[in-house]
Amino acid sequence: MSYTPDLVAELEILALFNLGNTLEGLKVHHVAAPTAIAAVQRLFEKGLITQPDGGYLTSLGLDAAEHTQSLLTILTSLNVPETA
Repeated sequence: MSYTPDLVAELEILALFNLGNTLEGLKVHHVAAPTAIAAVQRLFEKGLITQPDGGYLTSLGLDAAEHTQSLLTILTSLNVPETA
């Protein structure tokens, strides 16, 4: 399995959630990028968020967002040696 543009867009949305405050949700407005609007709709259909335009993370969504943000932290914090 590879990362498709749709999956990357969903991961980007999950990375936006504030894990420090589960009472803080997201609202994706109709003027947002079409890829973001579609990604939020798919996350809703998958049961990861509570509303088709954002809302709050579900229990499964919280798990997904935690994993997404942990992976992003790992990948961006590691020093990559320069190649010659």
